Amino acid sequence: MPEPAKKAASAFIKKPKALEVSVGSAAEYVAETGKADAKVKWQRDGKDIQASDKYVIKSEGVQHTLIVNNVVKEDEVVYAVISGTSKVKFELKVKQEEGKETTGNPAEPAKPAEPAKPAEPAKPAEPAKPAEQKEDGSANSAAEIPTLQLPNDSQVWSCGEAATEELAKLDDSNRSTLFVEKPQSGTVTVGEDITFVAKIEAKDLLRKPNAKWFKGKWLDLASKAGKHLQLKESFDRITRIHTFEMQIIKAKENYAGNYRCEVTWKDKFDSCIFDLEVIEAPEVQQIDIRAAFKRSGGEGQDDAGELDFSGLLKRRAMKEESTEPEIDVWELLKNAQPNEYEKIAFEYGITDLRGLLKRLKRIKREEKKSAAFAKILEPGYQVEKGEKIKFVVDLADPTVELKWYRNGQEIRPSPKYIFEHKGTLRMLTIKNCTMADDAAYQVKAGDEKCTTELFVKEPPILITRQLEDRNELVGERVELECEVSEDDAQVKWYKNGIELGASPKHRFRTEGKKHWLIIPEASKADSGTYSVKTTGGQSTAVMKVDMKPLKITQDLTDQVVRAGQQAVLECELSEASVGGKWYKNGQLIYPGEHVKITHRKNVHKLVVEKMTLEDDGDYTFIPDGYSMQLGAKLRMIDAPKIHLDHLAKTPEIVVVAGNKLRLDVPITGEPMPRIVWMKGEKAIMDTGGRVRAESFPDHTSLVIETAEKDDSGQYKIVVQNEAGEDSAQLKIKVVDIPDAPAPPIVTEVGGDWCSMTWNPPNYDGSSPILGYVIERKKKQSSRWMRLNFDLCKEMTFEPKNMIEGIPYEVRVFAVNAIGMSKPSEPSKAFVPLAPTSEPTLLACDGVTDTSVSLKWRPPERIGAAGLDGYRIEYCLEGTNEWIQSNTELTDKTKYTINGLPTGEKIYVRVKAVNVAGESAPICMTTAILIKEVVVPPKIRLPRQLKQTYIRKVGESLNLMIPFQGKPRPKVIWTKDGEPLDSNTVNIRNTDTDTVLFIRKTERKHSGNYELTVQVDKIQDKATIVIQIVEKPGPPMVVKIVEVWDTNVALEWSLPKDNGNAAITGYTIQKADKKTMDWFTVIEHYHRTNCVISDLIIGNEYYFRVYSENMCGLSDDGTVTKNSALIQKEGLALKPPKYNDFDFQEVPKFTHPLINTVAVAGYNATLNCSVRGNPKPTICWMKNRMIIDKDPRYRMFSNQGVCTLEIRKPSPYDGGLYSCKAVNALGEDEVECKMEVKVAQ
Repeated sequence: MPEPAKKAASAFIKKPKALEVSVGSAAEYVAETGKADAKVKWQRDGKDIQASDKYVIKSEGVQHTLIVNNVVKEDEVVYAVISGTSKVKFELKVKQEEGKETTGNPAEPAKPAEPAKPAEPAKPAEPAKPAEQKEDGSANSAAEIPTLQLPNDSQVWSCGEAATEELAKLDDSNRSTLFVEKPQSGTVTVGEDITFVAKIEAKDLLRKPNAKWFKGKWLDLASKAGKHLQLKESFDRITRIHTFEMQIIKAKENYAGNYRCEVTWKDKFDSCIFDLEVIEAPEVQQIDIRAAFKRSGGEGQDDAGELDFSGLLKRRAMKEESTEPEIDVWELLKNAQPNEYEKIAFEYGITDLRGLLKRLKRIKREEKKSAAFAKILEPGYQVEKGEKIKFVVDLADPTVELKWYRNGQEIRPSPKYIFEHKGTLRMLTIKNCTMADDAAYQVKAGDEKCTTELFVKEPPILITRQLEDRNELVGERVELECEVSEDDAQVKWYKNGIELGASPKHRFRTEGKKHWLIIPEASKADSGTYSVKTTGGQSTAVMKVDMKPLKITQDLTDQVVRAGQQAVLECELSEASVGGKWYKNGQLIYPGEHVKITHRKNVHKLVVEKMTLEDDGDYTFIPDGYSMQLGAKLRMIDAPKIHLDHLAKTPEIVVVAGNKLRLDVPITGEPMPRIVWMKGEKAIMDTGGRVRAESFPDHTSLVIETAEKDDSGQYKIVVQNEAGEDSAQLKIKVVDIPDAPAPPIVTEVGGDWCSMTWNPPNYDGSSPILGYVIERKKKQSSRWMRLNFDLCKEMTFEPKNMIEGIPYEVRVFAVNAIGMSKPSEPSKAFVPLAPTSEPTLLACDGVTDTSVSLKWRPPERIGAAGLDGYRIEYCLEGTNEWIQSNTELTDKTKYTINGLPTGEKIYVRVKAVNVAGESAPICMTTAILIKEVVVPPKIRLPRQLKQTYIRKVGESLNLMIPFQGKPRPKVIWTKDGEPLDSNTVNIRNTDTDTVLFIRKTERKHSGNYELTVQVDKIQDKATIVIQIVEKPGPPMVVKIVEVWDTNVALEWSLPKDNGNAAITGYTIQKADKKTMDWFTVIEHYHRTNCVISDLIIGNEYYFRVYSENMCGLSDDGTVTKNSALIQKEGLALKPPKYNDFDFQEVPKFTHPLINTVAVAGYNATLNCSVRGNPKPTICWMKNRMIIDKDPRYRMFSNQGVCTLEIRKPSPYDGGLYSCKAVNALGEDEVECKMEVKVAQ
């Protein structure tokens, strides 16, 4: 199984940690990114979290915060924070509140310590598991440690053996939510098989859970399943347990490491981490160096082919029957990062890494043919240290000069370097090779050269003295020692298969052939399997770190503390380095402002600032890593106190008579105080009838079932316990509703209102009167209606909106803070009545020299009293005396005042009178002059008569035309200048209009009617055009002009009678001669000739034509005299001969220019249309001057429509514009005036 690829750098420099909080509190997670203002989003159970009252999200620079408020049990899920491609997961653990059932199994009490047994040989201990680190980088929070019972002994010794493991198991069982059986760590030899098993109980799961296996933090093993890894799952229906298995086949060394199993089901999540250790075979096989330097050529050729370095790989212990191929180191080097080369070389036993890398670099290089060399040097050579090596080249030209170089320096003959010549072969022999000879060599022949590398291989480093198993104690210095075959050799140290680096925790020392791993201060976490590796082997040893024996020199003692004071629990242990955890009632205590935990030397303290009742309980201290506990009870006492803060300084309780009173008074005190209620000198018993006292742990209550007046008074509370005494005074007041007021008195009555008054009630119910409520009803009814929704503060009121003429009664209620009294007795009955409103629309209807005619409209409101009549009064201008004109009331709405002096001015007013009296008068705003006025005549002609008035024959004609004029005008009607015929036309005239009436119109009634209205010598005239129309007659003659193929050409003449209206169209019908059934072919046809198509061959047709005007079709149609036969055979078309039509035409304007008024600053256009053939030339002129190439003018001509656009004209652009059209046949011209006005 290949090692996972290197993980990309995380975007977070600080990751959120898993938290454990209580229900109802808040959890705050903080993450810091490497870049400021990086985009970050938070997830809950895989779904994005939106900001709300529940989730508060903050971002300030590189710091990002998520706050979960009001935590509940459902919030115990997996959360994540994401930035770019980095994702960090973390958990939220929710602690249960006190008093709730826990889901874990109760812890059994620990057995008494047994006597120490003789020491046995140490067994290899399993490596201690570090705190579980999840994929997101957060560690699992520790579960609560169960309380362990110890013998009651002041001096207890514990060697700490297995305590940490037992607590870890308890923690693990409490933490697990899905696992029934977790996969356990294991060890396997290289080449053997191993299986890991996980079991999940499915009794509460509706479907199969999802299980995943991981190696390290992130490598999902599902994608690696195959020859060496198999994943299986099964389900037992009887026990309802899901089993998940991971089997590793023929394990290899690089399979060792940390593994994780994750199980999810809906919102539940569980995971387990376990380790796999792979051990090599004990024997170490020597490497055949010469066999390692084999070439890729044939046998018997020492110098043939390229060097094959695969023999240098460190051989692994493997069985003969295994046919598994070795790992390809070349592929590893190709795909690895440069900083991983040294690790791969050390792991696979490569001693000549530089040679491998050079060969790797040249592996794709193609050889070039040389002119000087028949055979060049190989890319690389390797030799054992102390041996000799010979370089051989074959020259193509033996006469050429040859030189040898080492790292660019020429080599001279010497006892170490020997040059030989044998034909064309040139040889260099290097004797007694040392590490200084490991270099690049070059041979130069003329201008050409070839290069090779010489690698001097050292023998493998062997371990001559193995590591030894060690048993150590926590806090001691530990040195693991080994010895190798060479001085200052390179070795690597491992713990549980993980390479160790230099750190304050681990230090390394080398002296010659000896190597040490030094742990300055050992801890339980340092237990495990340690290995040292060299290029020639490895040595393994097991180290177990045990706790030192622990003695309790000072135990915890029970304490009683007053409320608000400081409580201190203190114990002392024999070892100063041993930490511990404090528990209250079995729950882990976290330090804070209220509770402070300190550890100084051997003394452990828990300090509670300002003792409260919540701090009462059993406190336990458990040393870390030891199966012992220290316990003590902490108890609070407090003097009793009565809390009346929710009442006033002089508490007074008001209760309504008849209601139940329950007065709860909070009481504090520890232990619970004795409580006594008293009224006066009499104590109120706990058991009683209507008035009793009740006591509870945190408050006391005074209960009055039905309050009465006698219950008012002073009450006293006395509380007492061993810590002290307290008392308080209370006042209770019983209130009631007031009595009913006296009957109200109606003092004044109006048309729809009245005025009433009343006296206050005799008893106000011990509470001030807040106001009154008034009701009324009709005397004959029993339904009362409330008149005021807001209380009436005064003792007078005016009821309104009553119906006149109906008897009414009223009554009153008194209201205080308790409620409403009973109603008073009803008042005496009364009937509302009122005069009418003033008359309306008073106007002068006429004036003579001695009289004035008036008219008006009745009052808008008359009322129940009715209307008896009107009284008319007038007053001469300049006096204040009103003179009554009519001695008796008049019931009419018009009146004439006679006997007035001519030339005087008078004012006039009119009053309406009924039983309740006179109404307010209506007056003329201006004085009236007693003198007749002449009004010039004026005809007000209706809009429909200003154009031709059309009626059909036989309809009635009734025209009413209003006019004005005084005195009464003279009306004269004429028709076409002649008087009207009174036998057929009726005229009716009034002072203001005239009516022209014709009972049954005829066509002879058409014509121009003139109306003249005359007053003295002044007259006004109006002309009315009346047109009487009827249906037209049929066309004069209908002829069949031509018949060809299936077509017939028809032609007809205009009708003799058009019905006194324009002909609007024709309707053509056809009929087969056989049936003579008529069918309409064309409707609303405007011409007097047409062609009927698509006739049936062999039929003979007649045709008829109807004429049509605005009244409809003519009653009869004109039928063709002859019929048209559609020939069956021998059809031949004889096209008529047409004379060529001359389309040439003199230019003629079909639409002239129109005078235009333009607005300065806005574009203006002049339009006209012209017809002519050939196409005429258009010329525009202003004031008879041709407009040519002026940018302020644009000229268009399209399909005979000519346009001149004037861009933003000014007043100077006004004038006479003309358009001239010219062709070969002649010319035509139109003109108009344009005025440019400045916008106001």
